[in-house]
Amino acid sequence: MIYETRDYGKEALLFKDWDETLIWSCLQGVMGNLYVNSIENPISAMALLGDFCFFAGLPDEELVLYKPFWRKKDFLILIPRNKRWEEVIERCYGRKVKKVIRYAFKKEKNIFNGNLLRKAVGMLSGEYIMRMIDEDLFWRCRNIPWCEDWVSQYKDYDMYRKYGLGAVILKNGKIVSGASSYAGYIGGIEIEIDTREEYRRKGLAYICGAKLILECVERGLYPSWDAQNKHSAALAEKLGYNFDYEYNAYELYSYL
Repeated sequence: MIYETRDYGKEALLFKDWDETLIWSCLQGVMGNLYVNSIENPISAMALLGDFCFFAGLPDEELVLYKPFWRKKDFLILIPRNKRWEEVIERCYGRKVKKVIRYAFKKEKNIFNGNLLRKAVGMLSGEYIMRMIDEDLFWRCRNIPWCEDWVSQYKDYDMYRKYGLGAVILKNGKIVSGASSYAGYIGGIEIEIDTREEYRRKGLAYICGAKLILECVERGLYPSWDAQNKHSAALAEKLGYNFDYEYNAYELYSYL
């Protein structure tokens, strides 16, 4: 049997030393869900937040195959703690999963060059307008498929205002680029950044990222970054992050 739990003390031990802010969000009870193989004595755990699912403890096939009743989307990014979890994922899903490499960055404070970031923000040309995400922009983003993940993990704007933060660039009133919090935790956010396809390669993501990092620093929040691909990794390094390590993940497009 698989159980949802809110006894974060026991699960925290299973996820010990795993510096992923999405896991922290779950363990802090801010957002996301935790599942275990036993309430009394959990030895396997799964942290699920949005499209990300982290597995820790002893590998468990039932946990890997588990889909909460409330989850409507089939797509999921499965992140194993070690090689043994990878073997279980591959055995359970076979060709239904695609193995990919992601890029983690060090969680370092006081590393950002404020002058450099302010210079980047100042590069925005006059044809664009930059705004922080307010209630109006929150609901607009939520209804635009390519940028909905900037706000989709927050049940409403009040929750976003408490645990989220974001900056967007508009042209003629249309959202064309932005950087926002995919998730929030006590002490920081996990950055989600994207640009509308026809506006890419204009430096807008760099400008949005710089603005969001500056706002986080001003508020005493840590802007965590995890890269899906080498392009995102290069952007992170340009903004001041230091690369930590590569890790394996699995993109699942359909449950059994």
